[in-house]
Amino acid sequence: MGNIKNTLAIMMASFIALQSCKKTPAVNNSGGNTNTIVTGTDPAVASTQGFFLDNWAAKTWAAPATTQSVSKPSANGAVAVSVDLSQIITKVSTNIYGNNTNPFMGQYVTEPVLMNNITALSPKILRAPGGSLSDVYFWNGDGTKTQQPTDAPDTLLDLNGKASPSNYWYGYNTQSWTFTVDNYYKVLQQTGSTGLITVNYGYARYGTSAHPDQAAAHLAANWVRYDKGRTKYWEIGNECYGNWEAGYRIDPSKNKDGQPAIITGTVYGTHFKVFADSMRAAAAQVGNTNIKIGVVLTSSNDVGNNAGVSNWNADVLKAAGNSPDFFVVHNYYTPYNQNSTAPTILSTPASMTSSMMSWIKTSVQAAGVTQKPVAMDEWNIQAVGSGQNVSNIAGLHAVMTLGEALSNQVSMASRWDLANGWANGDDQGMFNIGDEPGATKWNARPAFYYMWFFQNYIGDRLVASTSDNPNIVSYGSSYSSGQAGVILVNQGSIDQVVSVTFKNFAPGNNYYYYTLNGGADNAPFSRKLYVNGIGTGGVSGGPANYASIAANAAGITGGITLTVPAYGAIFLVADKK
Repeated sequence: MGNIKNTLAIMMASFIALQSCKKTPAVNNSGGNTNTIVTGTDPAVASTQGFFLDNWAAKTWAAPATTQSVSKPSANGAVAVSVDLSQIITKVSTNIYGNNTNPFMGQYVTEPVLMNNITALSPKILRAPGGSLSDVYFWNGDGTKTQQPTDAPDTLLDLNGKASPSNYWYGYNTQSWTFTVDNYYKVLQQTGSTGLITVNYGYARYGTSAHPDQAAAHLAANWVRYDKGRTKYWEIGNECYGNWEAGYRIDPSKNKDGQPAIITGTVYGTHFKVFADSMRAAAAQVGNTNIKIGVVLTSSNDVGNNAGVSNWNADVLKAAGNSPDFFVVHNYYTPYNQNSTAPTILSTPASMTSSMMSWIKTSVQAAGVTQKPVAMDEWNIQAVGSGQNVSNIAGLHAVMTLGEALSNQVSMASRWDLANGWANGDDQGMFNIGDEPGATKWNARPAFYYMWFFQNYIGDRLVASTSDNPNIVSYGSSYSSGQAGVILVNQGSIDQVVSVTFKNFAPGNNYYYYTLNGGADNAPFSRKLYVNGIGTGGVSGGPANYASIAANAAGITGGITLTVPAYGAIFLVADKK
């Protein structure tokens, strides 16, 4: 009897266990089949993301205020996209939407059109004072000769050793063509953004004092003191390995601490620790106990002769050790100064982001240091000759770069830049600074609209998605409020009908989406942007009412099928049950 009782008890326990492990049945989005929903589990925060995910917040989605019913195309022969909500890749960081400011934008805090556009874009992070000019920037000077440090030379050397006027920039120059430090802080406050400040490292090289590294570190530390805890993220120099940077080559006869003529990773890594120590001490004095300081690394293999300096990452990491809080990289994706085609441009986000992260991880492992968060604080394309930078294609590239940054667990991304110069269409600025023929000042370019819709129509978790057509790229997401989303990019030259299946999701009644694509002008590099067929009467940009345009809406019953236009994108959210 005892054996029978034990057997019955085991059978009953097994039955109860099986009942408790049952998953919730649900109807999938393609018809009447019954699936079980597996709830995804958040992965551990990747070491390449770290503290940049500290401000992550759950996201609630609400259906658009206005919608328009649309008919579904036939699903025959459609591209199949599958999105699995149970496979969570990462939480979506809001720090990937950053952008770069620069002093040659003028005192733009008084420009309401631009300020409204920046606020709407909600970049979260705004980097200053700029790219290469950061290394000739004295934040506490006003531009007069008396404000130039006495140990800053009147001329600087280029990569070949030719001397040219130093042309320093100053943070307290109040002229209309430049931008003050205090106005930068006003922009941060008015747009709800966080600062990322690049301090002048070049001064540690070309300074003529007995200890130029200490003088430059002291200048940076004084900025930290002046900042008084307003800024968390700082970095030491800009592309310091580059032969285009101030400080790449110096005159050894004027240097008093034995530095070599050409910069090395060892020199920079050693100097980094001097800067970091001074800046952290200054932060502690003003009560900023959470300052984070980034070190400049290369984004691709530098073992040969990359950017003029060999073995940069290895030498920097050996000298700096674990003193950096994060690693800074820049990525301009396309071949430099080439008239790249649309397929060439759109092929780069996936391959280049993945190889960049692989290179950083390899560099870290080889150096035997701790992996730190990776911040891509400058990115864009560098194609020239056909108006690529101001085009719809640049907007699609921006969508894919954001998606790949998340997929590869980049901690922060900041696009270059808010405004620049027309340069016959080779302008990397997101907004017209005022020199684009036929366009109003501060007119937004296609990338603005694509990045706005990306941020507003991606959930708070990136989930796995697949496509059976290489021209259709997909980025799936889920919302803490229960909805499912997908962003579809058509990187091909013909329209594609796509059917989307959400797995491990209990669908509601409808799905909503916006279609973005370029026009017929300058094809395929259209300067115009259309949202659900609505565009602009101007020569470039998109509709002024982009935020209030009615969403396309259709019923989930019978499946999610839609047409993604050639060189266009769709931002879709499916309602929950």
